[in-house]
Amino acid sequence: MTPERKLRLTTVLNHRQPDLTVMLENVFDPHNISAVMRTCDSVGIQEIYVLTTKIARHKKWGSRSSSSAAKWLTIHQYVDLDSCMQAVRARYARVYTTHLASNAVSLYDLNFVETPVALVFGNEHSGCSDEIIAAADGNFIIPQVGIIRSLNISVACAVSIYEAFRQKSLAGHYNAARLPLQERAGLEHAWGMYSETETESFNQ
Repeated sequence: MTPERKLRLTTVLNHRQPDLTVMLENVFDPHNISAVMRTCDSVGIQEIYVLTTKIARHKKWGSRSSSSAAKWLTIHQYVDLDSCMQAVRARYARVYTTHLASNAVSLYDLNFVETPVALVFGNEHSGCSDEIIAAADGNFIIPQVGIIRSLNISVACAVSIYEAFRQKSLAGHYNAARLPLQERAGLEHAWGMYSETETESFNQ
């Protein structure tokens, strides 16, 4: 591994955020999933959860250019809600669904600094299920003033986690390495197995 490549991988690992994740519930289009993956990588999210209780388990992700993000993330796939929530709860103190309800709060009122947070984004057509809404700690909405009042899931996810990025940046969460040492070592080893070409192609 060249010194330049090692420095790049080290820099990326130093910015990974172990207290922020995304859960995708029954998101049908693999291109949407791959777009979410790319955005997650861009803000330092290392792991995401893909839950498929009402659709077939995904076997691949989107187009070649975006799906390369999957190599750099830890992807957990579940077909059972209880098992998925148990795994998420083990690492994240607060779970919020994107759901328009009377008790929903603004995205900008969520606190991404003090406690580990998981954000849930639901199916392209029906949104988050009643079951996962009931299992979550609350609902949030992205403020909008247009007629349609909805965003593509990959766009909604990008808007949401970039608000987390903003808050965490102001709090200094990107100023020092935060991943547990064992997890960091495992990722460094796994990433080091990819060729120089694979690393560079992901930058395009």
